[in-house]
Amino acid sequence: MGKTIAEKILSEHSNKDAYANDIVVANIDIAFVQDGTGPLTIQELQKLGKEEVFNSNRTMLFIDHAAPSPREELSNAHSILRNFAKKTGVRLYEIGAGISHQILIEDHVNPGEVIVGADSHTCTSGAMGAFATGMGSTDIAIAMALGKTWFRVPETFRINIDGKLSRGVYSKDLMLHFIGIIKADGATYKSLEFAGETIENMIMSERLTLANMAVETGAKTGLIASDKKTKQFLEQQGRGNRFKTIRSDEDAIYERNIDIDASNIVPMVSAPYAVDNVKTVEKVTGIKVDQVFIGTCTNGRLEDLRVVAEYLKGKKKHVDTRLIVAPASRTVYFQAIKEGIIQILVEAGALIFPPGCGACVGIHGGILGNNEVCLSTQNRNFKGRMGNPRGEIYLCSPATAAISAIKGEITDPRERI
Repeated sequence: MGKTIAEKILSEHSNKDAYANDIVVANIDIAFVQDGTGPLTIQELQKLGKEEVFNSNRTMLFIDHAAPSPREELSNAHSILRNFAKKTGVRLYEIGAGISHQILIEDHVNPGEVIVGADSHTCTSGAMGAFATGMGSTDIAIAMALGKTWFRVPETFRINIDGKLSRGVYSKDLMLHFIGIIKADGATYKSLEFAGETIENMIMSERLTLANMAVETGAKTGLIASDKKTKQFLEQQGRGNRFKTIRSDEDAIYERNIDIDASNIVPMVSAPYAVDNVKTVEKVTGIKVDQVFIGTCTNGRLEDLRVVAEYLKGKKKHVDTRLIVAPASRTVYFQAIKEGIIQILVEAGALIFPPGCGACVGIHGGILGNNEVCLSTQNRNFKGRMGNPRGEIYLCSPATAAISAIKGEITDPRERI
């Protein structure tokens, strides 16, 4: 019987002929935490009397959520991570390096690997053909110490996407459309396997957006088969020798098949206060926007900033709308400077944040006032997500965010100013 991508990877890593619903103990390739979850992980390790990790090169700590720290207690949490890194020799990514998920893709993740992180959007790495999933801090502590953890092999939903996205429509719109169909708990503990002509034609940054938001359906992971686009990306990152083909078998069994015609997708917006409260942009056009935030692990990549710059070049943001941009990593930031993108954004009136999570998590920078509206390229719009439960967050693509920042209200990106 054929296997899905998830079944193949977990079989290989557990030395077991595993299928959906089996319980396996699988070796892991990378374990990581960020500054919100890391201190608890380290404390749990210390309770167990463990100070050594399974592999110091592939155990990573990221200071990306509060970067730089805005408060004393967060600074102390950062000190816990720094001291642990010095003691154990694990990799520490300091403030300004960027978001964990982006750095993992740039420098570490390879097809066929198992990645576990104390962050729900660990699933981003699934775009590389890796089984990547978020876990709680205690589970990650065990994984760091032992280099393995247990899984129930998830059933797989295969998402077949064919057709070409229209002008002004992006992978973020496609994913919001899908979430609107399946809802926030429609794929709980499933593996989402994205396939089809549309996916094959996507560049890596577009694929990453899909995998990143798999968890917004409740999924355990979001996976895309490795192919020539994956190989090309790895070669660009200097690790082409780590490429391997990982794809589902022709006779693999899926719990559900979902077909989507990409040519029918229009720009989408997720309205407060749930990611699956999805509407076409026409239904929310005209809503006044106090703040636009562009960045995050969903849409803070170089290709996203290029789209934004295309809309903003030679224009100014609306006088009543704040525009905040946070590159996903130092690499993205540096390249955006070289290409003149940052200059275009600053001249348009944008404020550039250091690489990191920025306003997304509501810890520092960009916190909304009462009854204010933010249009954001992030992945969540729960009540209080950006630091104020009386603020409202709408989610969209970088193109929709850019044109709306100019107009001062939610605007269809297919409308050129």
